[in-house]
Amino acid sequence: MGGKILFPNQNVVAGKYFSVDQDWEVPIAGFFVIACKRKIRTVAEFTDEEAQEFIRLLCAVRKGMAEALGIQDVYIFQNEDTDNFHPWLFPRHAWMEKFGRKIESVRPIMEYAKKHLTTDDDIRGVHAAVDKVRKYMQSEYPSGV
Repeated sequence: MGGKILFPNQNVVAGKYFSVDQDWEVPIAGFFVIACKRKIRTVAEFTDEEAQEFIRLLCAVRKGMAEALGIQDVYIFQNEDTDNFHPWLFPRHAWMEKFGRKIESVRPIMEYAKKHLTTDDDIRGVHAAVDKVRKYMQSEYPSGV
């Protein structure tokens, strides 16, 4: 996206092949990105080991979002026309309802967040969400995912 990096080094969990982090640019609590440590574009390029770790991480983090943050609905998507495989786990918060519930609502929500959710309290809220899910992951998966 090329915007201002607000949340560098906000890692939730890392495995051998993937890392889950707070989106760097958009101040939405629980907006996580799963990044492959190897440069690939699509799930079709996964090794068997990467496929297993990916689904374990995806399921575990999604459970953490529900249990630690109370997030009921998440949009999960990946564009395969980018240089790097990095699917989004985009949470649906109550304040987002005014934008609608279709995929077309995501970009306006992100732009709204960048313009209006930048107070110190908002930023602390994002950091707190990362901490809660990180602690959930450490508690529920002490040996890793």
